[in-house]
Amino acid sequence: MRRFLISAAHKSSGKTTVAVGLAAAMRARGLSVQTLKKGPDYIDPMWLTLASGRRCRNLDPYLTDAAEIRASFARHAAGADVALVEGNKGLYDGLALDGSNSNAAVAKMLDLPVVLVIDARGMTRGIAPLILGYQAFDRDIRIAGVILNQLGGSRHEAKLRAVIEHYTDVPVLGTVHHDPRLAIVERQLGLMPCNEAGDAAAHIAQIGATIARQVDIDRLLAVAADASSLAFPSPQSAATSAAIAPDLRIGIAQDRAFGFYYADDLDALNAAGATLVPFDTLADAQLPDVDALIIGGGFPEFFARELEANGALRERIGAAIDAGLPVYAECGGLMYLARSLTREGHGYRMVGAIDGDVVMHERPVGRGYVVLDETPAFPWPTEAQGHSEVRAHEFHYASLENLAAETRFAYRVRRGHGIDGERDGIMTKNVLASFTHRRSTERDNWAARFVAFIRASGYRQRRARNAAWTGAAAEREVPVG
Repeated sequence: MRRFLISAAHKSSGKTTVAVGLAAAMRARGLSVQTLKKGPDYIDPMWLTLASGRRCRNLDPYLTDAAEIRASFARHAAGADVALVEGNKGLYDGLALDGSNSNAAVAKMLDLPVVLVIDARGMTRGIAPLILGYQAFDRDIRIAGVILNQLGGSRHEAKLRAVIEHYTDVPVLGTVHHDPRLAIVERQLGLMPCNEAGDAAAHIAQIGATIARQVDIDRLLAVAADASSLAFPSPQSAATSAAIAPDLRIGIAQDRAFGFYYADDLDALNAAGATLVPFDTLADAQLPDVDALIIGGGFPEFFARELEANGALRERIGAAIDAGLPVYAECGGLMYLARSLTREGHGYRMVGAIDGDVVMHERPVGRGYVVLDETPAFPWPTEAQGHSEVRAHEFHYASLENLAAETRFAYRVRRGHGIDGERDGIMTKNVLASFTHRRSTERDNWAARFVAFIRASGYRQRRARNAAWTGAAAEREVPVG
C-alpha cells in the first residue's frame, strides 16, 4: 500500500492546503485516495473528504491506543491506491513530553514515510540545519522528502534547492510559490469549514491543479510506495462488529451552522441500529419524523440571525424536547439549545430548552483535550467495561451564563474547562448537552450508549402510539358537503 504522512515544522505552514491539493491532484489522475487526519479535528477532514471523494478518518493516539489506530488505518485504507495522513501542528509536537501522541509517533505506528512541508518565507541557507535537525532528533523517523511552501519566486527556489542538495540527502518533492488564491480562509479554530464555502469544490480544483504543476507527483508516489507491507491486527471496531438492523431514526443537524461529526461516530450510530436523517436548522420549518436528535458542533454564532429567524423549527424542537425527545448536543449544539446567544453585543433567541444564555468571547474559554468523570446522574446506560473516565476534547469561545442553581450535570471535569471549570454536560428532560466532543472508540462507544438510551426512553413508542391514534381519528372523520 502506498502511504505517507504530510507534516510540518510548525503550525500554519500550509500543510493542509498542500494535503488537500495532493489529494485532489492524485484523484484527478484516477487514483483512489484515502485521507486520514491525526488528532482531534473536524474542519480539515471536511476539506480532505471533499478533495478525495472518500470520507476522511481521524487517528488520535490520545483517545485511542496503538492497536486501534493500526486496525482503523488498515481497514479504511484497504482498497485505496494511496493513503495520505495529514498531521497536526509540527512533526514532533504533542501533548506528552515523550512524544507518544505526536505526529512522529503515528508515523512509527504505521511505518509512514514523512513528507515535510516547510514554510520557506525569508529562508535560504538556514533551511539546511532545520532539515538536518528534524532528521537527527529521531533517527527512527524517515523524512523522505520536503515540499517547500510560500516561495518568493524562481530565484528563491533555486537557492533553496542548491542549499538542500549540498547539505542534506533529502529530496525536494515540490516547491509551491506564494499565491494568495490558494489560501483557505482561517479563523478562530483553524480553517473555515468547507460546508460554509459555496465555492469549496472549485477552490479545491484550483489548489489541486496548482499542486499538480509544482509538486512531482510521480516521485511522491514512489516515496509512498517505499514502505513495508502492512501486517496489522484487525480487531472489530464498535462500528463494524455485529451491526444491528436499523430500527430507529435519528435526526442529525447538517448545514452551514452545524457539521462537526466524526465519520467513525456516524458509522457507529449506523451499526447500533440508527438511520441518520439530515435536517437543516437554517432552512427547514419542520423536524423530520425521527426518534431522537443529534446536534453536533459548528459555528452557530456566525448564523445566529438566521437561526433566530427560523422560529418555526426552534419551536418544534422545543416542543419535541418537552414531549421527551432524546437529544445529544455537543458545543455548537448546546449553544443552539440555550435560551439566547450573544455575539458582539447582539443577542439572538435560540431554542430555549436549556435554561442558560451563551456569550461569545474573543479568546478561547476551553480548548484542547479534556478528562471527565461521568457523574452518577449520567443518563445513558453503562457499557459492560464500565469506564467512568472520559477522554475527549473541547474547542469553544463561548461561556454559558445565568444557569439555575438546580442545574444537573453529567460530568465532573478533571482536565479542561467544560461549562464552569468543574462541570460539563447539562441534563434536562431527555437532553444531554455539553461543550465536550466525544469520540466513539473501543474504549468509549458513546454512539451505542446513546442509541440504547433512545430505546429505553420510550419516546418512539409513545410517538408511534400517537401517530396510530391520529391516523385512526382521521379515518373516523366524516367529510362535510
